[in-house]
This record gives sequence, structure tokens and C-alpha cells, in this order.
Amino acid sequence: MNRILAAFIFFTRLPFWRFGEVPAEAFKKVVVFWPLTGWLTSGITVLVFYLGSLILPVSVALILAWISRLLVTGCLREDGLADCLDGFGGGTSRERTLAIMKDSHTGSYAMIGLPAYGGLLYTSLSSLPVHIVIPLLLAADPFFKLIAAQLINILSYARKEADAKNKIVYERMNNVELFLCILYGVFPLVWINKPVYLLAILLPLLMGIVGIGFIKKKISGYTGDCCGALFLLCEVSFYLSAAIIYHLN
Repeated sequence: MNRILAAFIFFTRLPFWRFGEVPAEAFKKVVVFWPLTGWLTSGITVLVFYLGSLILPVSVALILAWISRLLVTGCLREDGLADCLDGFGGGTSRERTLAIMKDSHTGSYAMIGLPAYGGLLYTSLSSLPVHIVIPLLLAADPFFKLIAAQLINILSYARKEADAKNKIVYERMNNVELFLCILYGVFPLVWINKPVYLLAILLPLLMGIVGIGFIKKKISGYTGDCCGALFLLCEVSFYLSAAIIYHLN
């Protein structure tokens, strides 16, 4: 129970810490529950989107929904994407890349990349009707947290533990934990009631494979920023794929 609570404390900004004190060691073993936290964040996102769509244009409802997710998650993944864009864009060596990623300043790559990511996300989803957007939102968050979690199982941490932003290095999952992680990530796909949209998973899966290989080549390991960036890139490619499928049918 401590590990589940630690996951919700670590991956959201909701006051789960009020439920009790969690041992520091539990935060190293939260990756298995990362997709489970996606059930909550996707549920809040969908609720805000649905209620907003009842009285506002879909485009406005989407913006409100995404603001709610940013507030719930504390922009943790967006910060990771910004750091990775700057690091991988400007780094000429492993050491330089890691140094740039740790720098709190926002560089030109992030300033260009984040609006591009947000624009692609917004235009892809706003081109879809509400009844299609809702199941996609419910399924995507947990599933792509599952994909991003594989970075931790496949690669070693790229820095020393003392250099970690949160002073925490996640432990790899054992076989039972990996099974649970897959279950938490895959189960929400049942919300996608039109099987054709399951094809939209193919591009993000390819993105995940290529992304993990790229990260390994550049820094010979992973960081928390890499996990957040991989999640967002896989997720936005999923929405883009869904928009393509919708407009081709």
C-alpha cells in the first residue's frame, strides 16, 4: 500500500501525502504503479473535457482539460520533454547532453519544440468528435506510461543517484511487477470501442522502440526527463494516428 501511495504522491500533485507518511524506500519502487496513476489523471482530464464540451466548443474544452492535467501532474513530463529537447538538441557529447538536461534554463530547442508538441496535440484532438476523443484520452495516459516505464527496465540510470533531480533512482521491476504494470497500462484500451482506432497504437510503439534506442545511443542510459519525454512523444503520435484514421474513413 505504501508503494501505491508513493506513486500517487510522486506522479501527481494531489495531496495524497495527507493519507500517511511513506518510507523513502517506497519511492524507488513506484514504476510498476505509474500506469495506475494514469487512470486517475486520464479520468480527471476526461471529466473536465466532457463537462466543458457540454457548454463550450470542443476546442475550448480540450484546452481546459489539458490545463487540468498539467495542474494534476505538475508539468512533470512537459519539463522532461523541454530538458530532453535542449539536451539532445544542443549536446555534442554524453556529458554535455546530461549537463544541459540538468540546467534549469530553457533553451531554443525547448522553446520551439514545446509549442510544436502542443500544437500537434491540440489540432489532432480538436479534429475529432467528442465520442472518439473520450475513449482515446482514457486509454492513452496509462498505456504510454507503460511504454515509458520500459526505459527503466531496459536501461540503467545515466547519472549517479546523488545527481538525480529528486535524489531517487527507480528500481527495475521483477516479473510479477512487470505483469502488473502491463495490466494497468493495457486494460484501459477496452475503452476504445471502435477496433480500427487500436491501429493508432502502432506508430507510438515504433516511436517507443526508436526513442529508447536513441536515448541509449546518446547518453547510454535514462533519466527521469527521458521517461517524461518518451511518454509525451508516444502519446501525441497516438492522437495524430487516430486523427489520420478518422479522416481516412
